[in-house]
Amino acid sequence: MRFLPVFLDLKAGPVVLIGAGELLRAKLRVLAAAGARLRVHAIDGNHDLGLAFEDAVRIEIAAGDPLTADLSGVIAVVCAGAGDVGVAMSARAKAAGLPVNVMDDLEHSSFIFPAIVDRGDVVVAVGTGGTSPVVARRVREKIEALLPARIGELAEFIGTFRKSINERIAEFPLRRRFWERVIDGPIGAAVLAGRNSEADASLKAISDPTAFARAGKPEGSVALVGAGPGDPDLLTIKALRALQDADIVFHDELVSPEILDRIRRDTTRVAVGRRVGKPGIGQDAINKRMIEAAQAGQRVVRLKGGDPFVFGRGGEEVEALRAAGVAYSIVPGITAGLGAAADFEVPLTYRHEATRITFLTAHKARDAEAVDWSTLTDTKMTVVVYMGMTAAPAVRAGLFAAGRSPETPVGVFARVTRPDAQGAIGTLRDLPELVRRIHGGPAILIIGDVVRHAGSLRRQTPKQIISDLLDAAE
Repeated sequence: MRFLPVFLDLKAGPVVLIGAGELLRAKLRVLAAAGARLRVHAIDGNHDLGLAFEDAVRIEIAAGDPLTADLSGVIAVVCAGAGDVGVAMSARAKAAGLPVNVMDDLEHSSFIFPAIVDRGDVVVAVGTGGTSPVVARRVREKIEALLPARIGELAEFIGTFRKSINERIAEFPLRRRFWERVIDGPIGAAVLAGRNSEADASLKAISDPTAFARAGKPEGSVALVGAGPGDPDLLTIKALRALQDADIVFHDELVSPEILDRIRRDTTRVAVGRRVGKPGIGQDAINKRMIEAAQAGQRVVRLKGGDPFVFGRGGEEVEALRAAGVAYSIVPGITAGLGAAADFEVPLTYRHEATRITFLTAHKARDAEAVDWSTLTDTKMTVVVYMGMTAAPAVRAGLFAAGRSPETPVGVFARVTRPDAQGAIGTLRDLPELVRRIHGGPAILIIGDVVRHAGSLRRQTPKQIISDLLDAAE
């Protein structure tokens, strides 16, 4: 590590900024946004800096030669687009013991600008030793996505209480435990959700901070988290945070390994789902294990493929958690039907063509037989069937009996959003054959005229394309 990350107190004095053109203005915007007092030497004579009034009042336009200007009280020197003047200014700043940055010139810089994540009182600096600012920006983007939007508000909130609480807790380890419980518990969650008055009242209600810190049993909770259809990049930011915070994760069998890899390494993982034709531990047992873990003080995640509330039994689990008095939260995910539509470019609605959508499940043939297919014959309705591979013949029979045309377009889309995604498109008459072309599930059936708009050939292998063309020729 060549450059040690430090934070400069911008209230300690002005920063001298020297340069020209857009490079000068870009650096000016960064420093002004940070609240710096600035003394600007625009060596090209262009003093139109394009700043808002509230920023302009903290900026002094300096006249004269920066190489002879008074540097007393200055805390740093920055050169951007300054050419040879920047090199000369670097020597002068170093001689005066001032930190200096010459943009894109490590040789003449004693400090560099990192990529910055700014969340108010929480600031993250990312550097690459000046070797690759683009890499630093990419890392910053990842961190931006991970940090809660109100993390700065949480830091500010704690700052208002820190002195008074620390005065009441003598032992440093207990202070740390107190603030860990505040940040990780309902008070921190309230601040991150924007409920500051609730958090304020809860913290003030802690009459004995030492006892609160010593509480042996941490508060447990359950998060019902939607893992989406398979692509780990489709996890929501909130879902990713829940996986990183969890002590134990109960996950479905169909959650992809790439998503499981996003769980914190020391978190306990328990597979509780089931596949078609294979027994699972049962919903009652899942509920019992989640509740027991939460009551033991663990942060529990129930990780489900797709969305917890779309054929995911999330409603049943919420009822069980409510009855047990366990704190819970719900993190929605992209449901598989929407993932299939996006992956294979099937618009589930289409102006003047498809104005309604019905989602249903047909895990087994008897599930399909229980559906009232007479309500699904409208040609302007798109029907999305989950877990319909096994029941495909019964789905076709039900729609035929209700009067849906055998020529209705149908798509079978398997393992959607994953690298091995596969699609087969035809008509309702061909539905069982389309399923046979798919090499394993899970799969989504989409039925309706919108399937004509699919871009599925883009995702098919050359062998599949040739097979489909030969079938069409026959």
